[in-house]
Amino acid sequence: MTDATVTSVPSIDPDEAAHFGKLAKDWWDPKGSSAMLHRLNPPRLKYIREQIDHHWRRNGVGFTPLAGKRALDMGCGAGLLCEPLSRLGASVTGVDAAAENIGVARAHAERSGLTIDYRAGAVEAVAGETFDLVTSMEVIEHVPDPARFIAGLAGALAEGGLMILSTPNRTPLSRLAMITVGEGTGMIPRGTHDWDKFLTPDELCTLAEVAGLKVVDTAGLGFSLGRGFYVGEDKRLDYFVTAVRAG
Repeated sequence: MTDATVTSVPSIDPDEAAHFGKLAKDWWDPKGSSAMLHRLNPPRLKYIREQIDHHWRRNGVGFTPLAGKRALDMGCGAGLLCEPLSRLGASVTGVDAAAENIGVARAHAERSGLTIDYRAGAVEAVAGETFDLVTSMEVIEHVPDPARFIAGLAGALAEGGLMILSTPNRTPLSRLAMITVGEGTGMIPRGTHDWDKFLTPDELCTLAEVAGLKVVDTAGLGFSLGRGFYVGEDKRLDYFVTAVRAG
């Protein structure tokens, strides 16, 4: 971690950790409280694979483009992204603030025949380590200090590595879709989001640049009744930011 991360503000919000810890037992149920994450995963994985292939000049054909590489998923929940990254060939470390999630993640990985290094904690759990791929999906909007969080992720990114983030945009559409409709109807567990903590793409890109990163791609994660979730130009609901170390 860089000196920019030294602050008295904790890197974990205990209320957020407790909220997601309560959802741990249903995390792998595609019809349970994490159903929305299961719907997000296919387009999310498609985008990640495209960025991996572009960054490491893969042809998009092989099954294990991350063979020989270390991957970190920060805020991994119960492992919905860690397991696919492992199957893509990476040596995966997953970190989550809720110990309950880590317990579920370990058990599911074992049943799936996968070896994944799961750790309970925050960015401090990987201090002094570096990874070729760093991902953090729908996490930064839940941390107390986004600048510190990004600085910690940047410190974990190896030379020549790739970082991919996703987060909701702070727009009227995201408030309507995620909070008024999503949480109001129970499709998303009530209390999951605080709209005021959402970051715009410009804000997140600025935080990345201040942390010594260079943004190389952004894309929207949209939703339609006909297509479900999809990757495109529309960033009003949710979006991706892909970055590398600057310089």
